Amino acid sequence: MQPGTEFPAQTFRVTRADLVRYAGASGDFNPIHWSDRQATAVGLPGVIAHGMLTMGLAGQAVACWVGGTASIVEFSTRFANPVVVPDDEKGTEIVVSGVVKKVLDDGLVQIDVTATCQGEKVLGAAKALVRNQ
Repeated sequence: MQPGTEFPAQTFRVTRADLVRYAGASGDFNPIHWSDRQATAVGLPGVIAHGMLTMGLAGQAVACWVGGTASIVEFSTRFANPVVVPDDEKGTEIVVSGVVKKVLDDGLVQIDVTATCQGEKVLGAAKALVRNQ
């Protein structure tokens, strides 16, 4: 991997059913992740995906690019915008792409990760440090 290397975008579909499964696995049953009424009452545009689910999908893309999770040394991000998930069969899509920012002296590579939904950036300052294969 060299600076400027671009990784192919990966698209992840997220539905309300996925939010239910994630809530069960994570124990995060906050009603903003399943109730439109509660989500809009706190000023959100509707039910939103769990931030850690969004981050996990971005991490899954990185793992695919670098040959598995064992190559990932660190992954960090900030949550920039919510992923609104409509109450239909199609849900929404999160598109994750990445580019090698730099190769470090210790053999690690920094990948800058971009995640968008409906054209809006949903993760900010997302980066992964991975072992150079």
